[in-house]
Amino acid sequence: MAEGQIRQSLSGFYDVFSDGELYRTRARGNFRKKRITPLVGDRVRFESSSPKEGYILEILPRDNALTRPPVANIDQGVVVTAVASPEFSTNLLDRQLIALEVSHIKPVIYFTKTDLITDDRYQQFVTLAAAYRQVGYPVCLSREPFAQDGLDQLRTLLADQETVIMGQTGAGKSTLLNHLVPDLDLATGEISTALNRGRHTTRKVSLMPIAGGLVADTPGFSSYDTLTIDYRELGQYFPEFRALASQCRFRGCVHVNEPGCAVKAALAAGDVLQSRYDNYLQLLTLLQNQKPVYNKKK
Repeated sequence: MAEGQIRQSLSGFYDVFSDGELYRTRARGNFRKKRITPLVGDRVRFESSSPKEGYILEILPRDNALTRPPVANIDQGVVVTAVASPEFSTNLLDRQLIALEVSHIKPVIYFTKTDLITDDRYQQFVTLAAAYRQVGYPVCLSREPFAQDGLDQLRTLLADQETVIMGQTGAGKSTLLNHLVPDLDLATGEISTALNRGRHTTRKVSLMPIAGGLVADTPGFSSYDTLTIDYRELGQYFPEFRALASQCRFRGCVHVNEPGCAVKAALAAGDVLQSRYDNYLQLLTLLQNQKPVYNKKK
């Protein structure tokens, strides 16, 4: 029995990477009975008589799992955010950051389409980027789109990490990947050839080796999935609120009308972004009005 990691799933087959080799495997029948689906990124125990023939016996505990793309054990999410066209919205950006925080995935912000804005508008993004760095998020922003320094910063962040790339349609996710790895098409083609499969396959999900890390090749992570958290927990997913919460007068302060609230004091002092606080209030109201979702047995 060997241990490895699922690097690609394809029509019921799972390609497991172990000791520098790829093994094509299937899931044992009892997984289906238990309604367990192996995911790309899963660490597994498997047995194999040859690189083309093997079975997954056990899925090791996951750190996290996403449904879109269906991947597990993700370390970070790069939120690709256009500064224009589609129009920039702090609300959408914050929702994406919260969705990652809820899944225990570290966010990275990468701004694209900086050639479409004036110098004055760009300076506003420089200020905004500084504010998000203050929160603790790495931010890649350069005056020229896909400039070398921004790409190098991102490559450093990708090393030794498993990463998903996310963002609105048109934000430039594929373009970013093609800038990171100019021969990306070649690389994905090679993986397919190695597995004796054509490129045009259904529901293929894979992790590609990029910049010393692994990147999920299917952008699809959305911030519009219903957040199934209690509104009282929302502040935990804003790192700057989380850091201040212990100084609030009341335990369980939701930072709205309570006296002695450290978050509101920091907001008044200009140490918390007004847009972050406004987006927090909007989401808080949404969550308060949401009917409870009882997790049905899967």
